[in-house]
Amino acid sequence: MSMITATVWVPRGYAAAFPTKYDVDEHELARISKLAKLKLDDANEELVHAQHHDEEDSKTDDESDEEDGNGIQVSQSKGDADDDLREYDLDHYDSDEVDEDGEAVSMFGNAKSLAYHESNAEDPYIIIPEGDEDDEEREELQILATDNMVVAAKVEDEVAHLEIYVYEDEADNLYVHHDIMLPAIPLCLEWLDIPVGKTSIDDPVDQGSRANFVAVGTFDPDIEIWDLDTVDCMYPNAILGQGGEDNKVDSEDGKKKKKRKKSKKPNDDYHVDAVLTIAANKNHRTLLASGSADKTIKLWDLSTLKCAKSYSYHTDKVCSLMWHPKETTVLLSGSYDRTVVAADMRAPDAKAPRWGVESDVETVRWDPHDPNYFYVTTENGVVHYHDTRVIPSSPEKTTPVWKLQAHDESVSSFDVNPIIPGFLVTGSTDKEVKLWNVQSSGPSMVISRNLGVGKVFSTTFGPDAEVGFRLAVAGSKGAVQVWDTSTNAAVRKAFATRVAPADGEVKERIVGMDEDSSDSEDEGGVEPGGETTRDGNGWESMDED
Repeated sequence: MSMITATVWVPRGYAAAFPTKYDVDEHELARISKLAKLKLDDANEELVHAQHHDEEDSKTDDESDEEDGNGIQVSQSKGDADDDLREYDLDHYDSDEVDEDGEAVSMFGNAKSLAYHESNAEDPYIIIPEGDEDDEEREELQILATDNMVVAAKVEDEVAHLEIYVYEDEADNLYVHHDIMLPAIPLCLEWLDIPVGKTSIDDPVDQGSRANFVAVGTFDPDIEIWDLDTVDCMYPNAILGQGGEDNKVDSEDGKKKKKRKKSKKPNDDYHVDAVLTIAANKNHRTLLASGSADKTIKLWDLSTLKCAKSYSYHTDKVCSLMWHPKETTVLLSGSYDRTVVAADMRAPDAKAPRWGVESDVETVRWDPHDPNYFYVTTENGVVHYHDTRVIPSSPEKTTPVWKLQAHDESVSSFDVNPIIPGFLVTGSTDKEVKLWNVQSSGPSMVISRNLGVGKVFSTTFGPDAEVGFRLAVAGSKGAVQVWDTSTNAAVRKAFATRVAPADGEVKERIVGMDEDSSDSEDEGGVEPGGETTRDGNGWESMDED
């Protein structure tokens, strides 16, 4: 069984043209050695504690019991037992035998007579040039300026990892470039354009540089930050949370800081429960916000890798966050307590505006084309559209601009197109993906489809103008599909002024990876190869002829 819990696009021009292989240089070796030593010290501490705890129960110390001829238990000393075993010479039972000349006898006894060459160039029997393989591998890793990356958080047979796809729009191609193993199930992703902990866990962030990183929130109460331009990476570049604190060493004496016991009680320094949402501030690049099942919002300083401030605006799990596109210190948050809060992070003690909805919040999004408004999706399948200038006296008296029953089940994924105004997408656990056109009169559905990804957990529009109509969809079947919505007749009709004109019939494009054969769900979907040419599989459209 496999599923994809979240996806995120990487804008064009940020990925390295030739991603580097993980290189264990002196700095990296020192970092790995430090992390490994800390993990080993932790394991030794736990072992000593366990041994001490069980010491009284396992006291057989120097004596063992045996019976005499009359069946009476008598005690035998440890020394007597050693004498009985001495005749078997167990100390040398696995030593190599020696021949008459004193040489060790082994399976490859004549190995010393074999010729050895320090390099392949010196070996007359090897004529394969070493450079060709490296050049071929380098070419396979190349990412063009017209390519986009799509990062997917995947769980497969209880193994968690990130799959980094390359989407070649002009070639209608989507493939896995490389992957990154994770220690826990990933729940949310956020792309970062700033390097964090590039060479050491204690390095500050260079605010003037660009990079290609991703922050991952997992069931463990930590946030891991990985470099997407490094292939076969073993350790994250940074860890935000208690895991990162436990891995730090005092710079003065080189000793590990005292480890704190894990606690489920919320605090001001780190999350104590699953991280459900992450939001990077595009204007203040060193700020990262996170929401957790521990009901708190944490504001992280990426230059120090520490929590700058903790907020408690909600009384239940915080499941969605987004920074305001204009007022760069205002954060929108949604919670299972059925409220949405828009708070200025500079004034934690001020009373923040609060809106209420009819059920648990799933997603919150600012309208990028008019930031006075925001969207909320809920567990009951409803989409709400609110005006921030209309603040209710209490959450129960909230009145949205409009409300839409988008699905019969939870709206588990939602996105607003950053390029085309009024273009929305909703995805649901009912396995349907729906596209919407929002006009002054309200929203209207353009098309509804089952893309064969199972229950839909992620729907995200492309971040660049060239791929503005591309939609990445993923869900419970562990497959990613990229749908060029501009090739759909209903979309072309609804957004005729934004779609490039075409001569003749336009063939619809859906590019994706084959879904796992191990998945036993009996669901309709696209054919292998990505493109769909028939109207079956449960698709329906309001406007499409």
